[in-house]
Amino acid sequence: MQTYFTEAQLAEPKLAEANKILRSCVHCGFCTATCPTYQVLGDELDSPRGRIYLIKEMLESGRPADARTVMHIDRCLSCLACVSTCPSGVDYMHLIDHARAYVEKTYRRPWHDRALRWVLAKVIPHPTRFRLALLAAKIGRPFAPLIPDARLRAMLAMAPKTIPPVSRNDDPQTFPATGERRMRVALMTGCAQKALNTDINDATIRLLRRLGCEVVVPRGVGCCGALTHHMGREAEAHASAAANVAAFMAEKNAGGLDAVVINTSGCGTTVKDYGHMLGGEEAATVSALAMDISELLVKIGLPVGAAKGLRVAYHAACSLQHGQQVKTAPKDLLKRVGFDVVEPADSHLCCGSAGTYNLLQPEISAQLKARKVETLESKKPDVIAAGNIGCMMQIGSGTGVPVVHTVELLDWALGGPKPRALG
Repeated sequence: MQTYFTEAQLAEPKLAEANKILRSCVHCGFCTATCPTYQVLGDELDSPRGRIYLIKEMLESGRPADARTVMHIDRCLSCLACVSTCPSGVDYMHLIDHARAYVEKTYRRPWHDRALRWVLAKVIPHPTRFRLALLAAKIGRPFAPLIPDARLRAMLAMAPKTIPPVSRNDDPQTFPATGERRMRVALMTGCAQKALNTDINDATIRLLRRLGCEVVVPRGVGCCGALTHHMGREAEAHASAAANVAAFMAEKNAGGLDAVVINTSGCGTTVKDYGHMLGGEEAATVSALAMDISELLVKIGLPVGAAKGLRVAYHAACSLQHGQQVKTAPKDLLKRVGFDVVEPADSHLCCGSAGTYNLLQPEISAQLKARKVETLESKKPDVIAAGNIGCMMQIGSGTGVPVVHTVELLDWALGGPKPRALG
């Protein structure tokens, strides 16, 4: 793609990076075939190629973002299916991130949009606040039909039927390995996950300890920054990332770390990008240490298990299969410990969760959820497994089939308790 940035513009590092990304696009259109919003809406401007044109025009002109451009950028899920598909290697992830930050700086949204985004940014990354919000949502859910804004109705619908008690395993501490220590790893406990489902971290800690890992929950680790990052709130996202880098590096310097293990793939994609987001040697070190739990378990090696007689439909979270390019490890692990693993049609398409997307774009999200649930249920599974809490909540709200984290099934198969979702 030909670009026309001035020399003065290209002296700005972020615009120079955007220019390089834009020029790598050859207009081939392969991305449209795998873009969920294009599949649903059929609008060229709601495809990666269309958004690239809009971003190019906006950045080249140096003008503030307009309502039309913002609408199409907001509709992007950041699922990154286009990155997996693109034959030219267009770095769409960093381009859309830059565009969102530019929008946040130059565009004044209507007051109700600003208020909603402020609430999401100030509540969800903080587990205690989020727990209180979920409780309030449960109380307010009977009044949802009276609320005109579909986004607020989606927020009320998001609240789970039961809010789990706080798990003390999420507190800063060190869990010794069971038996001989093979490695020392730091666990990122997440933010929303600590309010929505405490079983995931508990299962991760149990399983890793049995496999010879000393598991550390570092002091000072919090939200990875993904939520604010994808809303273009750059300063908040970078502050969260910097705090985590400091916490992980302190632990590494104190006792050494073989990995920073992450069991929410949306967080994993962001942490692996800290080196790019923040720059500097320490951020790059943390990014290099970051591993999805499935990657770490492949590295450690799991024993072969006997057939469990349970049919597991594996949902590939976009942030795992596209953002981190981890495609086969979770399925291979489930098969290895004895589960019958099946995969739905169009497994590359997003379920519509995408962080806060299901709250900010509920209509599109609902259509994507319906598609995903239909393809999963068509496999007649006993259980649906996923590696991302957002996907689990999204799919679980549309099906009666139990939805559990992959690590819960692996923990159960190797001596842990049966996942609560399975009764």
